[in-house]
Amino acid sequence: MYLFMKGYIIGISIAAPVGPIGLLCIQRTLAYGRRSGAFSGLGAACADSTYAAIAGFGLSAVVSVLLQARIWVALLGGVALIYLGARNLLTKTDSTAAQTAAPNNLFWMFGSTYLLTMSNPATILSFLAVFAAIGAISAGSVYLGAALTVAGVFLGSASWWLILSSLIHWLKRGISPLVMNWVNRASAFVIIGFGVYGVLVFCVSAGLV
Repeated sequence: MYLFMKGYIIGISIAAPVGPIGLLCIQRTLAYGRRSGAFSGLGAACADSTYAAIAGFGLSAVVSVLLQARIWVALLGGVALIYLGARNLLTKTDSTAAQTAAPNNLFWMFGSTYLLTMSNPATILSFLAVFAAIGAISAGSVYLGAALTVAGVFLGSASWWLILSSLIHWLKRGISPLVMNWVNRASAFVIIGFGVYGVLVFCVSAGLV
């Protein structure tokens, strides 16, 4: 139970900071409703638990490969964020979109946030740092302990995203369509900015600029 609670705290601490994934969940909740935001968040929670498993079970070979490929990962993640940001600019956040678009896009929303979170080099570094600081990696030699920690990470991350999507859905009731469109555009530009940063990181690391 102690390891599970440590994992739960890790999951919340990794998911809570506002970033491109958080903005995507907020935008999708405003555009398509609470279920779309929740599925987007669950994709991120699954990615968090994947990285938690890598760190918790001490898969050093996998960690080494990920760190060596982080430059290319940054490029792929950056391009994907630019695409999603541009796509969001074309999304009109109104009640009709919330009723018609969400059921057909839940799998896409889940998968896209999973891949985006997995393509963020900072995520694996965050997990390694947090796990090392609280001693969770040493517990990875015991499979049950590692499994409990990973389960805690998933539930902690998932609970954060479910709370966030529910809160945004509740706040949405008092927001006019005009304001929602401006919020959508602003979040889209910020997401594109994160994507451009990822591409620049690749260009600088590869010596292209």
